[in-house]
Amino acid sequence: MDKKSKRLKHVRKKKTEDQPDTSETAEDWGSLPEVCLLHIFGFLEDKDRRSADLTCRHWHSVMRSPSLWRSRSFLFTGHRTIYKLSECCSAVAYAKSLGRYLWTMEVFVKLPRKSTVTRRIEEAVSALLSELTRVGALVRSISVLMLELDQPPWTSSLRASLVSSLIAFFQIGGSRLTSVNLYGMRNNLAHGLAVLSALDHAQKHSSPWGSISNLDLRGFFSSSVDVSANPQVPSILGQLRSITSLHLNYSYLSDELLTALQHVPQAQGVSGDGKPLQWLYLDCCSEGHHQQKLVSGSSWRALVSTCPELKVRLKLHQITDTNWLTRILLPQIPMTEFLITAFTSSPGGWNARPLLQDLLPQYRHSLQRLDLYLNDHDESVNEQLLELVMQCEHLQELTVWAHLHIPTVEKLLNIRLKKRVLLNKITMKILSRIRDIGELEEQLEQVTSSFQLPPELELNATVHPFG
Repeated sequence: MDKKSKRLKHVRKKKTEDQPDTSETAEDWGSLPEVCLLHIFGFLEDKDRRSADLTCRHWHSVMRSPSLWRSRSFLFTGHRTIYKLSECCSAVAYAKSLGRYLWTMEVFVKLPRKSTVTRRIEEAVSALLSELTRVGALVRSISVLMLELDQPPWTSSLRASLVSSLIAFFQIGGSRLTSVNLYGMRNNLAHGLAVLSALDHAQKHSSPWGSISNLDLRGFFSSSVDVSANPQVPSILGQLRSITSLHLNYSYLSDELLTALQHVPQAQGVSGDGKPLQWLYLDCCSEGHHQQKLVSGSSWRALVSTCPELKVRLKLHQITDTNWLTRILLPQIPMTEFLITAFTSSPGGWNARPLLQDLLPQYRHSLQRLDLYLNDHDESVNEQLLELVMQCEHLQELTVWAHLHIPTVEKLLNIRLKKRVLLNKITMKILSRIRDIGELEEQLEQVTSSFQLPPELELNATVHPFG
């Protein structure tokens, strides 16, 4: 062999030694344990899962694991595109091949302006529910959000068709449901009662593994429906005895409803004993609140006597009438969380002092979370806020957006370090009418840096120009 041939042989050998063995690398990935692949595949989008599914037999087998397909979100807009399947075909195909694995399902609707597009949304949602029923999907948690059926794009026929599909799903395929969220559905009274009756039917025919414990009905009825005056709503909700967490609009409340929610244990040896209500989430907005029926303190007291662990979260939006606040904030309510957004357009529009110094101190023994988004203008609430924090012995979380003074932050941190050790999350957005907030930011930095804060305390304090 001549010198040139020896040299070429040496070069080929060196290149072979330097190059990685791709076959061994691929084999290593292909032989990963199933538990590792399941963890990795759980982070992949659908299109990436489809690619991984075609890689090898082992990956294909792992990709069929039910645990990868327990949860699914569907977004329906009604739009068409030539580049992919229609929303209806895509949703039905998914339900047909993987629906039997599904446990948690979320359906989001982006309401269009035209009824022709809304028809495609109705067809997609109805077809999805029908296919899930056909394959015997064992759905445990379902959320159908922001349907807004009282809006013009929904014709009466489309509205009736979609409600019928949802009712059929609850009656036939809802035996394992434990959580139902129908936020923003906005039914008329007849449709709303029909859906609630279907949930009651699902509850009565539930399997040993399923009974509805969480129910979100915020915005379930159209705002034009006087829910509190209808006797059928308390009657149906009172039958859902397994509910421990209930989300409602405050306008749905009545003495009759609070009575229906009371826990009544069954006689010994009788099956079907429910559970006491543990959480009641109430949203209250300014729209139509003057027509709200009065709820008596005695009804709250009776509810608490049968549900001793009950905790209430009350969220208010633009309720700036002090008299109305007084009627809502009854001392008998077992309030643990209070949130209010009250921005007024002009100075003198609302005074937050009565809320802070008279009404909220009623809950000083129970309040754990306090969120205040206030446009208090010229009415300073610095001292009232500090005094309220001093009184709330179990306060754990505080969020305040208001026209506060920088020294208020210093006083608040002193209160936290000396007297309120449970308060471990503080968020303060200090609103200022001064456009150049640089000096205020420096003052705030000096205040916060002067403290040696404990590691468990999460503090976020900032200054923002307002107006």
